[in-house]
Amino acid sequence: MKRDTILIFEDSTIDRAILVELFQSEYKILEAGNGKEGIALLNSHFASIAIVLLDNMMPLMDGFTVLEHLKEKNILNKIPFIMITGESSPELERRGYEYGIVSFIKKPYQPEVVKQVVHNAIGWFKYKMQLELMVKKQNISIQKQNSVLRQQTKKLNHVNEILIDSLSNIVEFRNMESKQHTKRIREYTLCLGKSVMKLFPEYELTPEKLVQIGWASSLHDIGKIAIPDTIILKPAKLTQDEFELIKSHTTKGAEIIQHRVRLNDRAIYEYAYDIARHHHEKYDGKGYPDGLKGDEISIAAQIVSLADVYDALTSKRVYKMAYEPDKAYHMILNGHSGTFSPKLLKAFAEVKQDFEHLLEMYRDDK
Repeated sequence: MKRDTILIFEDSTIDRAILVELFQSEYKILEAGNGKEGIALLNSHFASIAIVLLDNMMPLMDGFTVLEHLKEKNILNKIPFIMITGESSPELERRGYEYGIVSFIKKPYQPEVVKQVVHNAIGWFKYKMQLELMVKKQNISIQKQNSVLRQQTKKLNHVNEILIDSLSNIVEFRNMESKQHTKRIREYTLCLGKSVMKLFPEYELTPEKLVQIGWASSLHDIGKIAIPDTIILKPAKLTQDEFELIKSHTTKGAEIIQHRVRLNDRAIYEYAYDIARHHHEKYDGKGYPDGLKGDEISIAAQIVSLADVYDALTSKRVYKMAYEPDKAYHMILNGHSGTFSPKLLKAFAEVKQDFEHLLEMYRDDK
């Protein structure tokens, strides 16, 4: 409905007649002699009213009483109100503007000034409403776009998960390992990562980062697909040359992730590259391939490294039997499998029982 009506609250018949005469050629006019009549007209003609001219001094309900009533109904921000007053008081104007009055008309009327004030207020308010509508439409459009992006991201994440699972299964098949191995590494990583996040906020881990690190951990040994079966599956002790070749699975894994694996999630790609290359680095600098020391090793690679050692110790391999969980736990604490960060070991101690529960949940015979 077109807003083509001016509602006038004015108890003076003469003053009301002056205002009607000023605007009747351009607008439909509704007249109220007091506040209650005006409110009734406002309620019944709300959709067509372009502006309200509200006298401050009226019987039954004065201007501010009307404003207080309308404020409770959240009407004052939907139609422009101009207050008519014979006073010239800064306090009155302050109160009016606090209620949302857009302007004032002073008595006695100056016809050209009154017309200009009303036209300006209607034009300004119309522009304001159009702007709000445009912003609302833009917000709806942005919400729709965000929804589409979330769906696309969800699909891409699903593709990443399928790809990572498939690649890790290939590695397990070649290594004669069960599919539970990947699940255990991922679950150990998440479990230990949560402990690190809780105890050591300086590492700036978040639940979102832990999920990304968890998926990336599944590719930690992908470089082993480039190592001959005769070495991977050798039941006897490796020669020095064979061990050097085994060690190269870290750099080969990083190269495969960099040049052969197409991960759509940049964060998972960066974690996967780092973990594949550095999950055999040791806190004392005696690891490989880069001899990183201390916190030169990312916290992601440190977490996966400990998870990998725990799984290796507690799992049966072609060259060894599985250690009991408690034995493996103390071997790690005592440095029998290389040096780990004191902070990481503290976090590990906090989740000892959780690791044992995960080991039981994802046993190789399940």
